[in-house]
Amino acid sequence: MARSVTILGAGLVGSLLAIILRKRGFDVTIYERRPDMRSATIAAGRSINLAMSARGWKALELAGLRDEMEKIAIPMTGRYLHQADGSAAFQQYGKNNEAIYSVSRGELNKKLMSLAEEQGAKIYFEHRCTKVDVNANVLHFETADGAQKSVQADLLFGADGAHSALRSSYATRDRVNASHFYLEHGYKELSIPPDATGSVQMEKHALHIWPRKNFMMIALPNTDGTFTCTLFLPFEGEPSFDKLKTEEEVTAFFKMQFPDAVPMMPTLLEDFFSNPTSSLITTHITPWHYQDKSALIGDAAHAIVPFYGQGMNAGFEDCTVLAALIDKHGSDWNTILNEYDNSRKPNGDAVADLALNNFIEMRDKVADPQFLERKKIEKELGKHYPEQFISVYEMVSFSHIPYKTALSCIRAQDELLGKIMAEGDFAENTKEETFNNKLDSWMNSYHNAVQQLDFGT
Repeated sequence: MARSVTILGAGLVGSLLAIILRKRGFDVTIYERRPDMRSATIAAGRSINLAMSARGWKALELAGLRDEMEKIAIPMTGRYLHQADGSAAFQQYGKNNEAIYSVSRGELNKKLMSLAEEQGAKIYFEHRCTKVDVNANVLHFETADGAQKSVQADLLFGADGAHSALRSSYATRDRVNASHFYLEHGYKELSIPPDATGSVQMEKHALHIWPRKNFMMIALPNTDGTFTCTLFLPFEGEPSFDKLKTEEEVTAFFKMQFPDAVPMMPTLLEDFFSNPTSSLITTHITPWHYQDKSALIGDAAHAIVPFYGQGMNAGFEDCTVLAALIDKHGSDWNTILNEYDNSRKPNGDAVADLALNNFIEMRDKVADPQFLERKKIEKELGKHYPEQFISVYEMVSFSHIPYKTALSCIRAQDELLGKIMAEGDFAENTKEETFNNKLDSWMNSYHNAVQQLDFGT
């Protein structure tokens, strides 16, 4: 007899998990603190577009939603960099025109909720979980009318985000290590509409970045011709959100820092003052599960900053891994949850580090000519040594190689690229046999250094 499952959170991961479990015969009930977003207006300013990559698509295939979501996903084959000096440059992501995909968080969430219900899951909205009795597996809720309610769970998954009630309840237990870290930066959503003729105002198939050392703005395309922009800026200091209090201050700041964007942003002031300024958090907790009764998944287990576009992809990969373990171990939930924890926890920690590292890359290094040259060399190495070299970015975004493996390769790739770039002009050097012999030797050394790592399948 399959166990009945209770899921906290009807967000992306909770709804996807419900679909996967229903397809395997589990009775599934979801409790969501928010109203039903399919009938309510989504709160403005909190809907950063998602960058769907290989790990996310694999999970959507499990749910049977890939074909439908591909119709409303926009491929982004590279970064379009808007430099401070007014110049612009396109930097391709992959060596074979691979892309990450801009997807509307709201549209994807609505489709996942509806599919979960079609599969037979029950969703109760406006149920805020105040605490969980972890030993007894009892959940305590407050409903929209202020009433208190308790629910006995058989098998419980906390998919309720960075401020998860289940995670908070775990954190009060003995021998549980839990921590969180806030960036000094916050974010605010802005927008670029189509022009007067209804055409897009920038390159549609790119993730646009305005790198400015300690801060940046990004923009992702939408199917209606708009771009969702996000300003990442310190809360305090110079410059900061704290220093932008008046319309004059905001206008002057944007004209100085993003002069090419301002003419494309007619609602800049309205967006800036009406949309919230939100914080960016990274969380860690050990363990991710309790006995055979409950487990954390998605942001509840590993909230990360959005700078690698992997938050949703990592949460969806949690679901993929869990599904494979259920298929392998049947009803042995002790083994399933132990293996899930042992497998995913190191990768959750690794993707958190990768995301923090990529923040520095996006806001700072992408403006550096040396960095841009390194990216070109990485592409060439991937083409000429496909069995030996794949860049860390491609590992994360275009493969299913474990995050911990990608993180472990950074130092070896830094050493390899450092040797190559110390020799001068790479394109010219590759015309010389002496250099190519050295390059072959360095590539063999790199390959030997990383081949003991787990590259998955």
